[in-house]
Amino acid sequence: MNLLTSLRYLVALSEHRHFARAAQACHITQPALSNALRALEKEFGTPIVRRARSYAGLTPEGERVLASARRMLHEHALLQQELASRAGHPTGRLQLGVVPTAVPVAARFAAQLRAAHPGIAPLVRALSSQDLEEGLENLSLDLALGFTDRLVPGGALAVLPQYAEHYFLVRRRTGAGPAAGAPLHLGAPMHWADAAQLPLCLLTPEMHNRSIVDSAFAQAGSAVQPAMETSSVLTLTLSVLAGDLCSVLPGALVGTVRSEGALEALPLVGPEIVTPVGFILLAKAQPSRALEAALALARAPAWLADVRQHSGALGE
Repeated sequence: MNLLTSLRYLVALSEHRHFARAAQACHITQPALSNALRALEKEFGTPIVRRARSYAGLTPEGERVLASARRMLHEHALLQQELASRAGHPTGRLQLGVVPTAVPVAARFAAQLRAAHPGIAPLVRALSSQDLEEGLENLSLDLALGFTDRLVPGGALAVLPQYAEHYFLVRRRTGAGPAAGAPLHLGAPMHWADAAQLPLCLLTPEMHNRSIVDSAFAQAGSAVQPAMETSSVLTLTLSVLAGDLCSVLPGALVGTVRSEGALEALPLVGPEIVTPVGFILLAKAQPSRALEAALALARAPAWLADVRQHSGALGE
């Protein structure tokens, strides 16, 4: 039995919570994955996986093995990167988690990192804020881009501030259509209370962005019943383009439709909501060579100027 391989299969099972999907992610058959996990149970002399007709979770002993597996695989990856990298040429995988509304920023960051360091292979995963924080703590993520005001000062997670997220009401332009090739129109500010009267497409309630938006409407004295809800930020923008719906989007997402002259974005005020977004990492973990390179880019003045221009308040 290859211990590290079997531990990798266990981590995959805990992430996918499904035997067939975990096997597919590991590029093996389901029987091969099951056999490897049974061999792991034999090695440690205890049941690790709760078995029923489908995956039913891990035993308490299995949770302890899983925690050790994550640490061992993390240390193995650090050693591999250290041995494979040369001075100034970091090599290896970077696991980057991101809240859905900041995906455009993470994509641009990963592309710039890859261009500067071709030996780094970024993997960008859109996750909820809670999943980001848990992923950093259990070592399944190297770095996260998310809402930093959720974090407890002095806790296990450290922050590199990036930009302040502002919010806009985005809708189709009324009246005469825009000239051919016209960009997105930046309109006059709109109060949250007025936006609440429009047919809105919003993210689903479990998303942290939705809690920010709901809080803003509540501060404006308005309760909102969305005309449509979605867990996909792509659906937010497409719903506005395709029909008569409006949406509340942060600057990073508005930036992705700058070329859509049929749309207009109105800064939302009364109250003006500003949410800090930053990179998050374990405060005391030893960084890999890939993570060191990513942190250097995240601190670079040219990157910070770029991200603040495209992701904060439009027109800055």
